[in-house]
Amino acid sequence: MIQKILDGIKLSWAENRKVTINLSEASTLTGSGLDIGGRTFFDDTFTKQRFINPFRQGSRILPAPNNSAVQFVAKTGNATNPTNPWGYSVAPNTGDPDVATVYWQMPVRLIAAQLPIRTAALDDINALGVELVSDLYAEFSEQEALSMARNNDQSGSATDSTGATEGLRGLDYYPSGEVAAYGSSGPAMTDGLHDLATVALESSPPTYDTITALATGLPAAYWGLPGTAWYITPAFIQTLRQLKDTAGLPLFLELGEPGEGGALGSIFGWPVIPNPYMSEDFPVYLANWPRFLTIADVAEMSVQMMEETAPGFMTLYAEKRVCSTVRDPFAGVRLSA
Repeated sequence: MIQKILDGIKLSWAENRKVTINLSEASTLTGSGLDIGGRTFFDDTFTKQRFINPFRQGSRILPAPNNSAVQFVAKTGNATNPTNPWGYSVAPNTGDPDVATVYWQMPVRLIAAQLPIRTAALDDINALGVELVSDLYAEFSEQEALSMARNNDQSGSATDSTGATEGLRGLDYYPSGEVAAYGSSGPAMTDGLHDLATVALESSPPTYDTITALATGLPAAYWGLPGTAWYITPAFIQTLRQLKDTAGLPLFLELGEPGEGGALGSIFGWPVIPNPYMSEDFPVYLANWPRFLTIADVAEMSVQMMEETAPGFMTLYAEKRVCSTVRDPFAGVRLSA
């Protein structure tokens, strides 16, 4: 302490000015100074990294502001004469099948969250308010992804955590079939349940032929379209990475494709996108996602701070409205485990 005073006197004499000497720290301050006068630096708050909804990477995103439902219409059948379409004769509605449409309607669903916040915490913790809002957005993304994959919107008993009858129509609960087909038409909740082409997993671990059957199950018309990709659960990706041939080499080792970062960056030329929200029942989807799945966002996420809901506390209320549907059932195929 004496040395600090002497240094201050020397500096004042040398620069001919008033010098303030800080005597708050003891002369024994060494190292970090913890618990003996050292100061604490407060870093900005942060949250863990969340896996943002992978379905949004490739699916068709439809803005539908201020609507309570979204209707989808598809043309089916053929307009050309199946006997002989050539020439100038007119024979309307003679296709095989005849020209027709199918339609269904999906209600908009609401995700909501209420978060109590101690008023003093917003002042004391750096960047807390911004981080809370951004993490809530990411949490909503997780919840919508789980509902898009696993929710049963036809029943309120088995899938309450993903919304049940108040949630989205999950891919798991579309009926399986050897070939794809449109569901029934109408505005009822039982309409639009399309049959999805499904390949059964006949052995565990899967065989190379099973993955080949999946690739073959996607109609060739979708093979070359932008957005065609595999969505696979991380656990099943690891299973495929461990498949080896008789020489002990990985079956799905993709070489010479930049930016892949290792085996299984793609399969048969289509990129592999990990999706942890899909279930073990259907761990693999191959689809042209812009045609296969449509997500309709009614509005951006709404946030409102409600003050003094309890002494010393505020409540952050947030909501997001969305709906999703399989739009073209022929544009995808899946693996049933």
